[in-house]
Amino acid sequence: MKKHPLITGLALSLLASSGLFAAEKTLRIGIEAAYPPFAYKTDKGEIAGFDYDIGNALCAQMQVKCQWVEGEFDGLIPSLKVKKIDAALSSMTITDERKKSVNFTHKYYFTSSRLAMKQGAVVDDQYASLKGKRIGVQRATTTDRYATEVMEAKGIEIVRYTSNEEIFMDLAAGRLDGVFADTIPLEQGFLNTPNGAGFAFVGPELKDPKYVGEGAGIAVRKGNEALVSELNSAIDGIRASGEYQKIQAKYFKSDIYGD
Repeated sequence: MKKHPLITGLALSLLASSGLFAAEKTLRIGIEAAYPPFAYKTDKGEIAGFDYDIGNALCAQMQVKCQWVEGEFDGLIPSLKVKKIDAALSSMTITDERKKSVNFTHKYYFTSSRLAMKQGAVVDDQYASLKGKRIGVQRATTTDRYATEVMEAKGIEIVRYTSNEEIFMDLAAGRLDGVFADTIPLEQGFLNTPNGAGFAFVGPELKDPKYVGEGAGIAVRKGNEALVSELNSAIDGIRASGEYQKIQAKYFKSDIYGD
């Protein structure tokens, strides 16, 4: 009888070393579920979207359990810093400014930024015709930074919101003249929906790396280089296996990974 605990312990040790228990390790991932088609709530109140599916695929690749933690976008980096989450996977653009606060994986997709207004609106490349107009942006995003540094200086009134969904509602209701946001969610989350009828992209497409960065990456707390490396390997793994392309095809008609 005294041999059983030793045998059991040895068996458990062997199982753990073989990776069979690795799935019990939990990765807490922060996400804003108000950014369709990347992350949103279904009618049942469940999280869905490209970011969510990619995160689950990465957890499966790493043999860990995903624990999703919802939060507002501008609270994700603070949550990382106080260790409420281990990573933020929420279409966060990799920028030099953010790199001062967190570490990033390499990109898992890329998008430019664009302005949308009523169909027929004419906007020049310098936005001079927008003086006095009310343009909505999501707070603490790269589009907010561009709007602050470039648009506000031209006399454009910038109205900041917690989420894109709030901006889209106010634009459709006529409380805004336009919205400036990342191209993909703006197109698929608004322009291609019934609420977006009568609206269209206007003006230039913003691709300046100073503002749109290197693409969307997964943010990780400073000092956790091991997790960054694991996530990078997992991103490469799901792209090599075809799982990434399978998820992408659920939401997009073209490749959004970029060059």
